[in-house]
Amino acid sequence: MRVVPVEKSLASETHVHPYEDVARLIENTDYRALTNCACRVSLKRCDTPLEVCMAFGDLGRFLVERGFSREISREEAMRVLDISEEAGLVHTSNNSADRANLICNCCPCCCTILRGRTELGNPHAFATSAYVARISADDCTGCGICADERCPMGAIEIRDGVAVLTPGKCIGCGLCVSGCPVDAIELAGRDHPPAIFDTAQEMGMKMAEEKGKLEAFIRVLQR
Repeated sequence: MRVVPVEKSLASETHVHPYEDVARLIENTDYRALTNCACRVSLKRCDTPLEVCMAFGDLGRFLVERGFSREISREEAMRVLDISEEAGLVHTSNNSADRANLICNCCPCCCTILRGRTELGNPHAFATSAYVARISADDCTGCGICADERCPMGAIEIRDGVAVLTPGKCIGCGLCVSGCPVDAIELAGRDHPPAIFDTAQEMGMKMAEEKGKLEAFIRVLQR
């Protein structure tokens, strides 16, 4: 999985690749399904919205046919993004550039993906977005919203009345940007953004290779 920045956090002049544009990911789908977040249903550690995880294409059809999801329109899918952003949830999707199989909207307390960092401290638990937050100390009023309410990774703290970012903790979700009341934060491109696989198949083969299961994965693809 990888993080996709919230749409409101990207300036209009920013060059955004299609696989980094969460709205375009939805626009390019032919079938959309909505389901409850399995992580929050299981752990119940917070009261953020439950029905905010989406699956697309054949995966979505599979879940709907078995009663685990319901089909939704593009318009409802876009509303889900707005609801998730307002609730401070992180958009995540599969780490491939060809298509989105799913978009999960994750909290740091329940999400299996995000907890790889927040609880296990594993920097490779998921891929960050291609962006990192940048704070203007001159514009910051030190309100603390970014640090206390928006950043899911604890990457921002208030020092001497000004928000200060620890870049190594920032995952580029953009929640601090969209939540800043004085527009003192923006997303900037990373010098060395994480690699994104060209296709979901390539991603699956790399994962299988790392786990020592590549031969079994190839046999499945050949069926």
